Amino acid sequence: MLGEYPIEGRGAADIAASVERAVGAGELDPGQALPPMRELAARLGVNPNTVAAAYRTLRERGVIETAGRRGSRIRPKPATTGRDLRPVEMPAGVRDLSTGNPDPGLLPSLAPALAAVAAEADRAPVLYGADPVNPELARIARAELDADSVPGGPVIVTSGSLDAVERVLAAHLRPGDAVAVEDPGWGRTLDLVPALGLRTLPVGVDDEGPLPGELRRALESGARALLVTDRAQNPTGASVSGPRARALRSVLDEHPQTLLIEDDHGHGIVDLPLHPLAGGTRHWAFIRSVAKAYGPDLRLAVLTGDPVTVDRVRGRQRLGPGWVSCLLQRAVVRLWTDGAVDGPAVAAAYRSRRDLLIDALARRGVASHGRSGMNVWVPVPDETGAVARLLHAGWGVAPGARFRLAAPPAVRITVSTLTPEETAPLADAMALAVGSAPARTYG
Repeated sequence: MLGEYPIEGRGAADIAASVERAVGAGELDPGQALPPMRELAARLGVNPNTVAAAYRTLRERGVIETAGRRGSRIRPKPATTGRDLRPVEMPAGVRDLSTGNPDPGLLPSLAPALAAVAAEADRAPVLYGADPVNPELARIARAELDADSVPGGPVIVTSGSLDAVERVLAAHLRPGDAVAVEDPGWGRTLDLVPALGLRTLPVGVDDEGPLPGELRRALESGARALLVTDRAQNPTGASVSGPRARALRSVLDEHPQTLLIEDDHGHGIVDLPLHPLAGGTRHWAFIRSVAKAYGPDLRLAVLTGDPVTVDRVRGRQRLGPGWVSCLLQRAVVRLWTDGAVDGPAVAAAYRSRRDLLIDALARRGVASHGRSGMNVWVPVPDETGAVARLLHAGWGVAPGARFRLAAPPAVRITVSTLTPEETAPLADAMALAVGSAPARTYG
């Protein structure tokens, strides 16, 4: 059952650490079954309660999952490895369209802004006790949020979207709580939730966002929180429409205790309007990252929400890192005020690349999705076969398994750097690799 790897330890902590080390080292594979608790207890010469405590620790850390009589097994994507730590190997000469990165040519030059704020910092260094949020950054961010009808609330700064999501979840939930997540959805979120000891409940999505009926089922099944990507959903490109937002708000009105977390990482690269869901639940958070429009390495996002949520996140942040570099905050302010990014032009560039590929695939009988953002999602009958055939043809794409829970197979193509000349050959290769696929919802 466990190959050559022996689980070791006399105490619960040692047993759990033994399993976790093996998963991290690749000696226990995702999906591999663990021994029944009594069997392992007998093998190790310990009380079954000790093994039960070890398995509980592993579940809370997102390493294993338990499915009733089917027993416990290593999670398909355990937190100790992460979905993107086992990437598809790209042979030499393969065009890599799997990364999910923005086009470097559409990112602004950071040197002028960083040099200017570094000179300011030399004259007046930020010291302990300073305001953790740059007032001008908060003012600009709040004005843009107001313009997009995001409810009023204080603004704080986190080290990117995922940092904000983790802090908000930790501020309200406890191990064992369930979180409704988009399926397909952002792979790192699908790993983060179980790593916090939380359970994922999948909610299917289509081009207009999460499906209201599936959200209702998840909330009625006990989900205490909902994670939603408003625009440029990764991997499908979904964007919450006005009618869909109204339908989702109606469902949330029936469950006002739900913690709502909205991620608008597409702000600045999307030309579709925002339709926020916040306002009907007691606790909520709305997050905007600068990663896609200004560069992933800036590691900065603004977060607003209800006063209790923001206060909890700010308080915990104060006890840990303290604050996000004011140097970076000042640089972002300068980039914003200098108009370093032409948002409409960037959005138009990504839209053109998506539409060219989607149209080319459609002419070849292949259905695909990409309403916003920089990715196109292509349903396929066999992920492994499609990825392998595309690699053989010289194209690298991301297997959909990185982004799915219960959703059907698909592949994700990042079009951020795809040229018009490459579109037809890629569509030809995709048609040969997967054939035609009927249009459908993703979940």
